[in-house]
Amino acid sequence: MQHRQKTREEHDIANVLLDLQHYDEKSFAQEGDKSTNDRDSSVCLFNVMGKMEPDQEPTPKTNFISQSVVDSEIQHLITENTLLKNKLSSYKMNQESFCDNEEKVKYYTGMPSYMTLMTLFEFVAPYIPTSRGLEVGKFEKMIKTLMRLKLNLSLQDIAYRFQVSTSIVSRTFKKNVIHVLYVRLKPLLFWSEREELQLTMPMEFWKDFGGKVAVIIDCFEIFIQRPKSLMARAQTWSSYKHNNTIKFLIGITIQGSISFLSKAWGGRASDKYITEHCVFLSKLLPGDIVLADRAFNISDSIGMYCAKVITPSFTKGKAQFSPIDVENT
Repeated sequence: MQHRQKTREEHDIANVLLDLQHYDEKSFAQEGDKSTNDRDSSVCLFNVMGKMEPDQEPTPKTNFISQSVVDSEIQHLITENTLLKNKLSSYKMNQESFCDNEEKVKYYTGMPSYMTLMTLFEFVAPYIPTSRGLEVGKFEKMIKTLMRLKLNLSLQDIAYRFQVSTSIVSRTFKKNVIHVLYVRLKPLLFWSEREELQLTMPMEFWKDFGGKVAVIIDCFEIFIQRPKSLMARAQTWSSYKHNNTIKFLIGITIQGSISFLSKAWGGRASDKYITEHCVFLSKLLPGDIVLADRAFNISDSIGMYCAKVITPSFTKGKAQFSPIDVENT
């Protein structure tokens, strides 16, 4: 009995092995057909992409993307990419974004036109230090400085706009550009000769003042940080601005060019004091006329140089101007 049972078990095992062998052969055949189908599909794919020989053309039933559709999609992506680049460039503060955009030039730099801005840049660019690493170029350095002067932007604001650190903005403003602008532009500020002014003076000034107006003067103040020194704090305190300031005397010609700029004085100094103690009076010639604001009570000082100052009339103690005062004013 045991021998018969063992024989039956061996017979069952042999049948299972034969079944497994037939199953492997069938699976192999199916995989071969699948590989063939995949290879045929690859051939069709190569037909679509144009990788086969010229004489091997796809069958009419093969689905493939038309070349014209592909070209159209590529052209659409190129156009979209160009538009995005132009839009991104308009947000940047580089030379291309200011080109042919007069309003942007006036708002951010104070320059009247793009041509004037580029003239200034070409005049100072050779003297602006070059940067290393990721810092911006020379044009961007000058733009940062002009933006801070024109709009009084904080260092952090400018740093965000140009994607740099505040230390780079501070170093650019204090050490790189301001000094270059001062050294290069200072020679352009000079006192014009009387004959030169008379050649281009408007006829209204000839009629009213005889062509003798030499300069129009005024003082302006710039806010500063509160000094630590008590003496400096007292000297720079301006009762007019209610803040610590420094004050300058500026003079312009009738034509609008700057002809004089004094050194910095503390905001406590009066307009009269600055005018009398800077070198302004020494530039006047006998017969010159100076136009000034009411605060410039300097008739005696200018009279010592045989010149004359004309200021608007005062209404203090009067109900209204007289006809002569109205006309003179």
